[in-house]
Amino acid sequence: MFSLSKILLPVDFSQRAVGAARYAEALADQYGAQITMLHVIPPPHYEFASMEAGSTALAELYLNRKAVIEEESRTFLTAELPGFTPKRVLLEGDPAREIVKMAHDDGFNLILMPTHGYGPFRRFVLGSVAAKVLHDADCPVWTGVHLEEAPPVEAIKFGTVVAAVDLGPQSEKTLVWAAQFAESAKARLVIAHATPSLEGRTGEYFDPDWRLYLSKQAQEHVAELQQKAGTNAEVVIEAGDAPHVVETAARNCHADIVVIGRGSASGVFGRLRANAYSIIRQSPCPVVSV
Repeated sequence: MFSLSKILLPVDFSQRAVGAARYAEALADQYGAQITMLHVIPPPHYEFASMEAGSTALAELYLNRKAVIEEESRTFLTAELPGFTPKRVLLEGDPAREIVKMAHDDGFNLILMPTHGYGPFRRFVLGSVAAKVLHDADCPVWTGVHLEEAPPVEAIKFGTVVAAVDLGPQSEKTLVWAAQFAESAKARLVIAHATPSLEGRTGEYFDPDWRLYLSKQAQEHVAELQQKAGTNAEVVIEAGDAPHVVETAARNCHADIVVIGRGSASGVFGRLRANAYSIIRQSPCPVVSV
């Protein structure tokens, strides 16, 4: 039976975290989940690396910063979400490691956190904490780059779920989770798959039958996958770059979430492995990595 009874909500007190909290509350309302809001204070050398380790000034700065964070942790979201009643936890240590450890040790069903990118390659880069959590967590991770734009809690709906599958070893698990979520939310389920783009170079002959062959082969494999997963979802198969195909499918279907596959402690499998960060960054809606 599908369960989202325990949701871990790591926060950094940003507007992105406010948006993530709205999604967490919407899920809690629907599934009766207990939300645990977690903030992890990094060790002093993370924030004050330019100062000599063990110095008195460093210790004072850290203690002052810790006091401010403790107060912020007690009051965060009380004004923005007055009905929001999470368990509040404050830890010290490496943020990604503590998030993953708590999720594992306390049996959380879902980690829900915002992310962002840095520098000129925003399509390919996630925040380092989110990237580590995605790599190491053994439960589904719900994230997105547009969470600061989350609508009010009462306006959040889960009407369409897109399961993006690469037909690799993780695809059945991905589809099953997406199907169970869709069924529990009474949502429409759509499967999206990208086949390779086999365009010939300029002046080079390209046999168009290959595209038809690959499409037919993908349809057969998706049908086998649906039989194993016990689903009867709509299917979108397009040739091209996987992140673009998934983004287009999500937009055309007005998806509320996209679900992709991920292996415990080993990153994202198959063609989605190389494209996972791009899918998360380009998706118009939150992405759940299973």
